[in-house]
Amino acid sequence: MGNDYADVSASSATNNSSKATIQKVIPNKLANQTLKFASMFWFVTTLVGQWFFFYYIMAFYGFSVINDNMQAWNRWEPLGSTPYHAGDFSGNLAFAAHAIGAGFVAFGGALQLIPMIRNTYPRFHRINGYIYLTTVFCLAISGFYLVWIRDPEPIDLSGVGTTINGFLILAFTYFTVRNAVKRDIASHRKWALRLFLVSNAQWILRVGVFSYLITGNVLGMKPAFGDPFFYIWTFGCFLLPLMMLQLFFYAEEKGTKAVKYSASSALCLLTVLMMIGMIGFTPFLLMVMSNQAITF
Repeated sequence: MGNDYADVSASSATNNSSKATIQKVIPNKLANQTLKFASMFWFVTTLVGQWFFFYYIMAFYGFSVINDNMQAWNRWEPLGSTPYHAGDFSGNLAFAAHAIGAGFVAFGGALQLIPMIRNTYPRFHRINGYIYLTTVFCLAISGFYLVWIRDPEPIDLSGVGTTINGFLILAFTYFTVRNAVKRDIASHRKWALRLFLVSNAQWILRVGVFSYLITGNVLGMKPAFGDPFFYIWTFGCFLLPLMMLQLFFYAEEKGTKAVKYSASSALCLLTVLMMIGMIGFTPFLLMVMSNQAITF
C-alpha cells in the first residue's frame, strides 16, 4: 500500500512537472514565433523596397548613361543636388558607377539574405556574395571621393555622416569576409546583416525622410526641411538599424519572453514606419523617372 501511495505521488509530481514544462514552453515558443514573424515582416517589406529602388536606379541613372543624357541627373537641383558637372568626365563616371553600383547592392544584397537560396544554391550564394562585397567596398571608396574630393563645397554634416557610414562599410566587409573564411557561419551571418544595413543606409535615409514628412503631417506637426530630425537622421539612418539589429540578436539568443516581445514590437513599428516612407517615396521616384517637375 505504501508503494502504491508512493507511485501515485510520483506520478502526480511527474504530471505537475510536465504541465509546468508545457506551460513554460508554449509562451517561449510563441515569443520565438512572434520574433520570427517580425523579422519576416521586415525582410519582405525591405525586399520590395530595395528591388523597386533597383528598378528606379537602372531606369533613371542606367538609361541616362546609355542614352548619353547624364545632365538629367540635375533634375535633383530643386533639392540642392547637381550630380552632373559639365566637362567633368571622371567625376561623372565615378558618380554613375556609384549610383548604378548602389542598384546592384540593393538587388544582390537582398538575395544573400534569403535562406532558401543560401541552402539550395550555395555556389550562387558565394559568387553573388563576392560580387556584393566587392561592390560595397567600391561604393565606400567612391563615396569618399565624391564627398571629399569631387564636391566643391566644404564638408558638411551630411558628408561627415556619409564618411562614417563608409568606414563602417569597410569594417563590416572585413569582418564578414574574415568569418566566412574561418567558417564561423553564425558570426558571418551577423556581420553580413550589419553590412547589409550600412550599405543601404542611403535608401534608409530617403525612406526615413518621407516617413517623417508623412507621419508628421498626419500628426499635425507641420514638418519641414531644416527640422532637427534631418540632422539627427544623417547618422540615425545607419545607427538606428544597427541598434535594432543588435536588440534582435540579443532577443533571439538570450532574451526573455519580455525582451522577445519588446524586440518584435519595436521591429514591427519600425517596419510600419518604413512602409509609410516607401509609400511616399515611390510616387516621388516615379515622378523623377517620368521627367515631371520635382514638387512636394
